[in-house]
Amino acid sequence: MLDAKYVLENPSLVIKKTALRGIDIELNEFLGLSEERKEYLQKVESLRFKLNKSSKLIGQKKKAGEDAAVLIGEMKSLSDEIKRKEEKLREVNKKLNNILLSIPNLPHKSVPEGLNTEKNKEIRRFGKMPEFSFKAKPHWEIGESLGILDFKRAAKITGTRFAVYLGAGARLERALINFMLDMHTNEKGYKEVIPPFIANTNSLIGTGNLPKFEEDLFKLKDYDWYMIPTAEVPLTNYYRDEILDAKILPQRFVAYTPCFRSEAGSYGKDIRGLIRQHQFNKVEMMSFVMPEDSYSELEFLTNAAEEVLKRLGLHYRVVSLCTGDLGFAGAKTYDLELWMPDRNDYIEISSCTNCEDFQARRSNIRFKREKKSKPEFVHTLNGSGVALGRTVSAILECFQQEDGSVLIPEKLRPYMGDKKFIKP
Repeated sequence: MLDAKYVLENPSLVIKKTALRGIDIELNEFLGLSEERKEYLQKVESLRFKLNKSSKLIGQKKKAGEDAAVLIGEMKSLSDEIKRKEEKLREVNKKLNNILLSIPNLPHKSVPEGLNTEKNKEIRRFGKMPEFSFKAKPHWEIGESLGILDFKRAAKITGTRFAVYLGAGARLERALINFMLDMHTNEKGYKEVIPPFIANTNSLIGTGNLPKFEEDLFKLKDYDWYMIPTAEVPLTNYYRDEILDAKILPQRFVAYTPCFRSEAGSYGKDIRGLIRQHQFNKVEMMSFVMPEDSYSELEFLTNAAEEVLKRLGLHYRVVSLCTGDLGFAGAKTYDLELWMPDRNDYIEISSCTNCEDFQARRSNIRFKREKKSKPEFVHTLNGSGVALGRTVSAILECFQQEDGSVLIPEKLRPYMGDKKFIKP
């Protein structure tokens, strides 16, 4: 959420910066409601002054033994009028808040300007694209021929866009989870967390998933609960409505969770395989930092995600998303994109995002530099460290062998019983 005062003082700039995202907003209602709010506040303050004055006069009259009935009647009328004005004020505040909840974060000045992916800026690459002396197969064919992925029976159990992992396939995913968690905790200083996989409405409002993106979520019937679309939701809300001591910052968390997404609006896109599933696993990194440290933290977090891919020997590139490709809560995002041979193209495997104080303001997460200092909003950052289904897909496609087997990346072999290949 943007600072209401900032929006009020800089409406033209807010409109201009959101337009860079390809989003047209108008703030006339917000400005009008802000004036209305100001008037109600002044009226309530004036009425309370009169109320306090009447209360003192009533006390004086009673002390002097005089009749205070008229003043008591006036005091009741003032009290009733204050209640009516305060109710109107609450209504205005709710409308203002709803408008602020609908406005996306503003892009950082370093974000490339543009309205589509063509304007994203490539920052760097690692490794070489795999080359094959035989006709390479897509990962779903490899997984099915090896007997480690079953999409047909998953569809029978649930529906399309689900998968059953079997044998070495299940172990490969588990190996990736443990490998990533071990690296992030032992070497990068992240604290491992197992959060709830279900979150309430306030948690999803805090991260920016609600109210705007409700259609992308799975809601539990008769409960104020949703299946989490990413561990970013429970991790961000861990400190909701708290004031932290600056001495404990930065706080870095990492969590493995399943993620659940309806993928609304993506019909016909990446139907086959593991690329776009309704349920998938992910290792997520989360940081809470002081404002002046958030952009150096973005580099740290991005490098941690990159290190996973480097050690697996997968070819990838890092891209700075343009203004029009940023997520709702992001001020700046680096995407890590893996090379997928069957697609002959890159696919996003991790988004590393600095949300600045956007989520912290929605979630009311603050910190104090000193005991007597004024609380400030922390900056929050999140990034996949990394998405597992897509990593499995890349391993199967990039390390496939002519005999139908798949070479297991060296760093995963200790987690796979020291096996070198997944064989038919």
